[in-house]
Amino acid sequence: MKTTQRLLAAAKEIWDGYNDHPFVLGLQDGTLDREKFRYYIVQDYLYLEEYLKVFAVGIAKAKSPETVGLFSKYVTLLTEGEMDIHRGYMGKFAVTREELEATPRALDNLSYTSYMLRVAYEEGETEILAAILSCAYSYEVIARTILARNPAAAEHPFYGEWVRGYADPQYSQANVLLLDTLDRLSADRDEAELDHLTQIFVACSRYETAFWDLAWNRSR
Repeated sequence: MKTTQRLLAAAKEIWDGYNDHPFVLGLQDGTLDREKFRYYIVQDYLYLEEYLKVFAVGIAKAKSPETVGLFSKYVTLLTEGEMDIHRGYMGKFAVTREELEATPRALDNLSYTSYMLRVAYEEGETEILAAILSCAYSYEVIARTILARNPAAAEHPFYGEWVRGYADPQYSQANVLLLDTLDRLSADRDEAELDHLTQIFVACSRYETAFWDLAWNRSR
């Protein structure tokens, strides 16, 4: 079994829960309260500010040009896409830089990013890949599940952009590289090391559920 298959199997119940979360179901059928989505968008931006640092540490710790390229690819995807406050949903909601700077990170948001940064600073490139996988790949899986359940979700006048973005082939290509690199770098790990990678991945997968919860509840 490949490492990524092992990780996904260990977190299967958690990942299955994403698809039935009320926030995700609201994206799927287009009924999600827009104020909940606005709250999510702002918290997600604050999350991405810290998430970006995890990739930056990954660049510094990468042991090959190929792995440097992987981390760099995600930095580009984030800075030129999701973190552009003048485009997409940030623009639609008229979220300003001043609002972002004045908004505190929700507690679960802060805990999640702090955990990933601790992994990044204390461990190596493979552990960093295990930490970022749950966020990077689960969004693709969620978007594709939404489309499988409701193909019309891609054309929703408001939430269709979110669904299309994470189901986009370009986003998927970056995830294929992430999955393949993690499998390659962990191929010779012993059982204890694989268990450690699994613990990191499962912890981050649980944090993903907590993030959907905080978005749904608009919790602080």
